[in-house]
Amino acid sequence: MKGLILSGGYGTRLRPITYSQQKQLIPVANKPILFYAIEDVIEAGAKEIGIIVGPNKEQVMETVRSVDWNADIDFIYQGEPKGLAHTILIAKNFLDDEFVMYLGDNILREGIAEHANKFKANNYDASIMLTEVENPQEFGVADINEDGTIKRLVEKPKDPPSNLALVGIYFFKLAILEACKSIKPSWRDELEITDAIQWLIEKGYEVGWTKVEDWWKDTGKPDDIFEANRLILDDLAHEIRGVVKGGEIRGRVSIDTGTIVNEKSVIKGPALIGRDCLIRDSYIGPYTSIGNNCEILNSEVEDSVVMDGAKLINAGNIVDSMIGRGAVIEKNKRLPKGSKFIIGDNSWVRI
Repeated sequence: MKGLILSGGYGTRLRPITYSQQKQLIPVANKPILFYAIEDVIEAGAKEIGIIVGPNKEQVMETVRSVDWNADIDFIYQGEPKGLAHTILIAKNFLDDEFVMYLGDNILREGIAEHANKFKANNYDASIMLTEVENPQEFGVADINEDGTIKRLVEKPKDPPSNLALVGIYFFKLAILEACKSIKPSWRDELEITDAIQWLIEKGYEVGWTKVEDWWKDTGKPDDIFEANRLILDDLAHEIRGVVKGGEIRGRVSIDTGTIVNEKSVIKGPALIGRDCLIRDSYIGPYTSIGNNCEILNSEVEDSVVMDGAKLINAGNIVDSMIGRGAVIEKNKRLPKGSKFIIGDNSWVRI
């Protein structure tokens, strides 16, 4: 089985962060979101992976190639986002008899290995992953027959037939190629994968489904990234490899090599701090991940994602924030304290 991972698109719901970096490269618990997808696909047995790239393709390629993966990885360019089914068509020369298509901004705790095994064991032509949600009207939803088979798929229904939403991970045989060629663009002028799967159902192909039992997040919006960060940090191991000169460490905290924490700082876990950082006279609160080469000086930060190279200098109390790479937040007496930020890479904010 091959893997097809999508890492294109514009990430408009995550601007301004995505003006300067691809959304699938935003770190969650100090790891690019895309890497979780690659790891899951490899764990499921894929030895060859094709990654769909679009805007910022060089950035995606460089980031992926910085790791020695246990799989061969190719990059497939999609000129403009014309729908998920369109990505299958442009990847047709790469695809094999069986493949998993994984949207690169998804994270799920349980991985996909068991779901892949059920796809193969049942000899399905396609299999979708579903999860229960509280707001099914915001997702593609499966309408299930009484015998447990899929009746139809409905995109963002006003009156949902179930609370089972489609997770952005799909298993296919090559019949999906004919389906993608046969459907028409939607009102969004895109080839929708739900239409292609519905075509398979109507033509009598075997389309199965499996249910996600643990947590799943589609990290398309800032709040989703914060929640995914919390969920992953909940499993964090306590590991101190940096230098802690006194100070106070509470709970599960991971501090990487080269990082220095001085005696007046307090770090309350779960919290993750990367390598070569300086934490001085500061408070790092729960559910905070701090990237590499950051400086947190006389500041407080909690429930936030701080990316590589960022600096918080006399920045007051920062909560529920996403701080881009190389961004600097420093005190300015003319402006009020207690601000909330989602700022892009290399930004400079005085507070």
